[in-house]
Amino acid sequence: MLSIKEKIAYGLGDTASNIVFQTVMLFLSFFYTDIFGISPAVVGTMFLVVRILDAVTDPMMGALTDRTNTRHGKFRPYLIWLCLPFAAISVLAFTTPDLSPEGKIIYAFVTYSLLMIAYTAINIPYSALGAVLTSDPDERVSLQSYRFVCAMLGGLLVTSLTIPLVDWLGAGDKAKGYQLTIAALSVLGIVLFILCFAGTKERVTVSASKNSTLKQDFQALLKNDQWRVLCGAAMFLLIGMVLRSTLAIYYVKYYLLREELITAFVTLGMVGNILGCLCSPFIAKKIGKVKAYIGLQVVAAVISIVSYFIASEQVALAFAAYFFWSFFIQMATPLLWAKMADTVDYGEWKSGCRITGIVYSSVVFFIKLGLAIGGALAGWLLAFYGYEADTVQSESVKQGIVFSFAIYPGIASLIVAFIMRYYRLTESKVTDLQNELQKSAQRQSAQI
Repeated sequence: MLSIKEKIAYGLGDTASNIVFQTVMLFLSFFYTDIFGISPAVVGTMFLVVRILDAVTDPMMGALTDRTNTRHGKFRPYLIWLCLPFAAISVLAFTTPDLSPEGKIIYAFVTYSLLMIAYTAINIPYSALGAVLTSDPDERVSLQSYRFVCAMLGGLLVTSLTIPLVDWLGAGDKAKGYQLTIAALSVLGIVLFILCFAGTKERVTVSASKNSTLKQDFQALLKNDQWRVLCGAAMFLLIGMVLRSTLAIYYVKYYLLREELITAFVTLGMVGNILGCLCSPFIAKKIGKVKAYIGLQVVAAVISIVSYFIASEQVALAFAAYFFWSFFIQMATPLLWAKMADTVDYGEWKSGCRITGIVYSSVVFFIKLGLAIGGALAGWLLAFYGYEADTVQSESVKQGIVFSFAIYPGIASLIVAFIMRYYRLTESKVTDLQNELQKSAQRQSAQI
């Protein structure tokens, strides 16, 4: 069993990653439209283009990590190698140079592209690291629960501190405030990545060299039907989550008309995320990872859709709905990442080829695709309904914001629940195939 200390150390890596991820999800669209002065339609298109281009690099990064061999392991060294460049690029993405409108778009495109590439380069090996810390299915759920509690704590830092720090550090200059706030959070991220590297150890045996070709790796990947199920579920999950999270600020400011409550609203949602992650191992143990995941998506969908019918003056009810949606949607997240580790074992059992990095990176590809589509939809929908930055919105715009915030994410969760009906790797199935893999390895060792 993994020690609590090591689980926390692993989780700190996602605290660092999530400082950037949550900032991008919650604040970057608003930063571009209301601070940097880029139109929402352009922002939406940029999110889609950049994230798709960035997602293409994920499988390449996965293949690279599978072929990496150092005295510190395959995946851990990347945390040390890339934490400083990742932090520096994060600051550049939230910097607002005095440029022409066209220059601003080019600058945003370039710096956002670099940010997503840097995120890929450090997050793919970090995610794959979870599969080689332990092979026990229950421990994998526990590990991912610790990871996402720590991740959401990073998100809590972002939601609770970003706007107050922007106001304090910027002293009236919001552009400067965002730059200095991200700089401070990025320094913290460097420290957390170092602690993650120092506090973890790769244990699951992976071949010392990678003799297969990239083509053979992808052929083995395509044979993994359970990987395909996870990819579809991950994409639609992120479409709904990103769309709802991105529009949360607009929902509070323009629909609820309570701009002063933005920090409280997104922070309460992050508290729901943390509590949901804490409960994940218990519900998985009680009813199983697969059934739990499907049920949680249905519950989250109902809450999201019901929130459409909350009137703008029912502020407390709007807060409660967002809290419970966050609670149930994030209770499912550790289960998804634990299932990724299971599909690595399944793929090895089915094809004889263990491709940890490529499995994780390819699922992350579809996560990034969902992130791209969700972010683009947010910008496009705002433009479609006639949103204009930092002005009083018409009733039709307000209704467009609340419809996009509530109904579309609910539909996405229902699609995820439907897709997961085809996932078959229950706890007993994973244990059986791991036993077969172990017996096969013992036979090969005996022959040698």
